[in-house]
Amino acid sequence: MLESVNLSLNIDKKQYKEEMKQTQLKLLQLQRSIYDHQLGVIVVFEGWDASGKGGAIKRLTSGLDPRGFDVHAIGAPSTNELRHHYLKRFWNKIPPYGKLAIFDRSWYGRVLVERVENFASVPEWNRAYNEIVQFEHLLTQDRYVVIKVWLHISKEEQLKRFQEREQDPLKKWKIKDEDWRNRAKWEKYEEAVEDMFQHTSPPGSKWHIVEGEDKHYARVKTNHIVIQEIEDKLKELTTSL
Repeated sequence: MLESVNLSLNIDKKQYKEEMKQTQLKLLQLQRSIYDHQLGVIVVFEGWDASGKGGAIKRLTSGLDPRGFDVHAIGAPSTNELRHHYLKRFWNKIPPYGKLAIFDRSWYGRVLVERVENFASVPEWNRAYNEIVQFEHLLTQDRYVVIKVWLHISKEEQLKRFQEREQDPLKKWKIKDEDWRNRAKWEKYEEAVEDMFQHTSPPGSKWHIVEGEDKHYARVKTNHIVIQEIEDKLKELTTSL
């Protein structure tokens, strides 16, 4: 699936500014509808290191009322979290009805980094596909919409961004030895990503692949995806009343 992604897609600066303004205004309007209809919104961001997840999240949320959303940056589980089922720490972060939760990395770590780095056994990460689908199904059958975005860039673009970060004093903190180690396992991660798409894309919570080579294009497309998914869920809720 990743091989067929057209990474040459881009948007000019004028169109980017216009569409960003329009989509951010629409998102603010939808935030009110989310509250009025008591809908829970969960937006999951996954993607390659340096693919632009932080920038996309910033543009998605910058026009929203900060009282109505939370952003969760997910790292390695703590010692205490390792004593529980891996999904427990995510259940605790599911938003109440009427609010949004944005996840920068997520429960998909079980079938990505934990799989590739052998932090989870083969039976554990194989079992996780069904566990994750059921977890999301419980939410989407209730008053939640689960929106999943994979930000995709080429291996060459990643290298370029890594090198730029190392040379920029304001961005150098973003690049770690771990990023270079992960890059060395690109093919293994690519296989894990393809398996993830195949096993965790049911109709109610399918994956959206966003072409991330042009950051402006990726940010605008991400906003459009979130808008469409929320509007579809709101329509579903209102027609079922």
